[in-house]
Amino acid sequence: MEIIPVIDLMRGQVVHAKLGQREHYQPIQSLLCNSSAPLDIVNALVELYPFARLYIADLDAITGLGNHLNVIKNIQQKHPSIEIWLDAGIQDITALKLWSDLKVTYVIGSENINSINQLKNIHQHLNGNFVLSLDFNQSGFLGCTELQTNTEYWPNKIIGMTLNHVGSQLGVDVEKLALIKKMAIGSQIYAAGGVRNNDDIGQLRTLKIAGALIATALHNKQIPVLGR
Repeated sequence: MEIIPVIDLMRGQVVHAKLGQREHYQPIQSLLCNSSAPLDIVNALVELYPFARLYIADLDAITGLGNHLNVIKNIQQKHPSIEIWLDAGIQDITALKLWSDLKVTYVIGSENINSINQLKNIHQHLNGNFVLSLDFNQSGFLGCTELQTNTEYWPNKIIGMTLNHVGSQLGVDVEKLALIKKMAIGSQIYAAGGVRNNDDIGQLRTLKIAGALIATALHNKQIPVLGR
């Protein structure tokens, strides 16, 4: 099973995402390095393990307060072998233009999709080559209701994102992941939110989950043994 490290960018720094409460996010305090600068954090993660992919959430772009285009370009230039999964609050194909100079895999979050036609247009524009994040919080599913049940425009890679478990030490939301896996037959399912340690990773392996998106447990050195 693949481990994909996550960095959340806000106001030029990597922040500690916790419970999906973005207004309270603070600069990351990591045991891997004494910095919250994006490139320093990526360098520290690469020293920890030769990750093949990196998930970047541009929280300024997601909240409409700017973007980290140049920061991400710099990361890509310094680490060209790493595939970047970019979540930048993309709602439609027009929003893709800003990032067109970057060679990234787009993550489309359900929280940004208001109609199934938006996802249909993105799917057609990208020929299905993107990752869909099915986003949940304590209130339930975030996004167009039809998107949760109509799998016609789901791509081959699906993230089950439980925002209220992010940075929480609550463990993974096994029930939601099992439900998504049952609906997305043949797709690769990735878990996001609540992964604490190798026991949680073992639980995901049992479910045959393809990978896990992790931040807090890596920075706290709670996962001493990494593997696929």
